[in-house]
Amino acid sequence: MVPQNMGSETNIKLPFSFIFFSLISLVLSQILLLVNGQLMADGSFRIPQIWSSAHLLVLGWALMVAMGAMYQLVPVAFLTKIWNEKFGFVQFFVTAAGIATFSGMLYWSPKDALIPGIITLIGILMFLFQMFMTLKAQAKPTILTAFVGTALICLFMTISLGITLVYCLKTGFGAEYYQPIFKSHLLMGVTGWFTLLIFGFSYKMVPMFSLSHGFPMVQAKYVYGFYVTGLVATLISFFTDSSILLKFGFFLLFAGFSIFSWHISIIIKKRLKKKLDKPFTFSLIAIGLGSIIHLAAFVLLWSHHFSALIGPLIYLYLLLWIVLSIVGYLYKIAPFLWWTYKYSNEIGKAKVPTLKEMMNEKIITPVLSIFIAAVLIVFCALAMKSALLFNIGQFVLSIMFIIIAVSILSVLKK
Repeated sequence: MVPQNMGSETNIKLPFSFIFFSLISLVLSQILLLVNGQLMADGSFRIPQIWSSAHLLVLGWALMVAMGAMYQLVPVAFLTKIWNEKFGFVQFFVTAAGIATFSGMLYWSPKDALIPGIITLIGILMFLFQMFMTLKAQAKPTILTAFVGTALICLFMTISLGITLVYCLKTGFGAEYYQPIFKSHLLMGVTGWFTLLIFGFSYKMVPMFSLSHGFPMVQAKYVYGFYVTGLVATLISFFTDSSILLKFGFFLLFAGFSIFSWHISIIIKKRLKKKLDKPFTFSLIAIGLGSIIHLAAFVLLWSHHFSALIGPLIYLYLLLWIVLSIVGYLYKIAPFLWWTYKYSNEIGKAKVPTLKEMMNEKIITPVLSIFIAAVLIVFCALAMKSALLFNIGQFVLSIMFIIIAVSILSVLKK
């Protein structure tokens, strides 16, 4: 194949295809959780209904929106065009079909989820190939390349481990390694792929959204070193059953995340923009919440409460760090993409709306504040195994997600 895009801009239809699919998946995942609230409240996380909802959230929403964002941000961050846009559209349809059927099979018949899982794997491998070919054209690799490249490796490991789990479930092969593989699948997907990806692009977006200049970047090397070493140590501990190595791994993850938080605060102090935009502020809040969750996980690891709270903690990490970060950035990226597509050529020729007018920012603070409160309510419900509290929190959360989805899509009407 020959690269189809000869410019640095990506066809707007490509990232928005991913974003549109992701918003539908987001709403469906929350409705599934709401319908199965009693099971969640009882602490039953590893059942078909929850598997389906979790994969709709993590694959259908977070992964697809990350892919869509990367199709737009990689050319900006790495100053290189997307290798092949037509290939990107084919990859979207394959991945979307795979995720939709995979999540459905996890709900109705998990033992038959192997083929849809393989289709999903093919779609993700196509994306990895696209990114590899794109990043290969980069003139000079940077620390951002290390973060994004390692995140992509973690993504490959995540989906490969997931397919292995389905194969184990279907055939019974390697049953003695099911637990370590399951834990590794979670680790690589949640703290590997998503966290490293957010780290990498935050180093591009935080200075851009805050107009920061003259800040040091040496800390990013320590963030990468500590966090990746923590991932490797934790991964090995799952297969060796070493509690000391597990604690060491969790400490390194906490240390890496803390250095990242500190580094972002240094970058923010160097800003020229006095008043930060509301969506971006919530992305920064997500970094602080992520640090607290990492600390809580490390402290609880030393107590006998860890096994009972690991499920609620993963939920908290997914929602208050990963989801809140992505939503905050998406509220900035979606209006910019659409404004650039629709109005950039009209400047000076006709009156065009400003970027501020593309999104109703008045709803962002109340919606995301209620979102955080609802997540905390659900966390408490999971920790206390209260079905009533869970249903209240999850109902509010579902409403907030619908508002978020509708408000982002409303940009297309501007």
